[in-house]
Amino acid sequence: MSHSDAPPTTGIHHFSPTVSDVEASDDWYSRVFGLERLPTVAPHHGDEEGGYAVLLIDPRTGFLIGLHHHTAVVAGSFDERRVGLDHIAWGVPQRSDLDAWAAWLSELGVPHSGVIDKDSARPYSVVVFRDPDNIQLELFHRS
Repeated sequence: MSHSDAPPTTGIHHFSPTVSDVEASDDWYSRVFGLERLPTVAPHHGDEEGGYAVLLIDPRTGFLIGLHHHTAVVAGSFDERRVGLDHIAWGVPQRSDLDAWAAWLSELGVPHSGVIDKDSARPYSVVVFRDPDNIQLELFHRS
């Protein structure tokens, strides 16, 4: 059996972080990424009584973000050194799009790394920033 025997996927469908304040995160993700809130709340699978998600959609791509709330949330901000998520990255079509994103984030007052160009065996460029819960997000272009 080889990796080419794996069943197909259509790519990433959604991203679902657990957040400390659903409404504040809704506002932040909507402003930063131009998302629209769907008029429904999704119960959390396995925690239907204590958890739910507010759903945001990117009208240009159909990509969904589910901002999860749990009544029994464990306090503390995100730390990628814990087992679990390290970061999530959005691809951009052109290197120049990263310059536009850096300017956009600056305009919104979102701290970010600026465009970082890495010259390696597989060169790439990236802008790194964090959401209100300290989850690392990236905008990425492979040269």
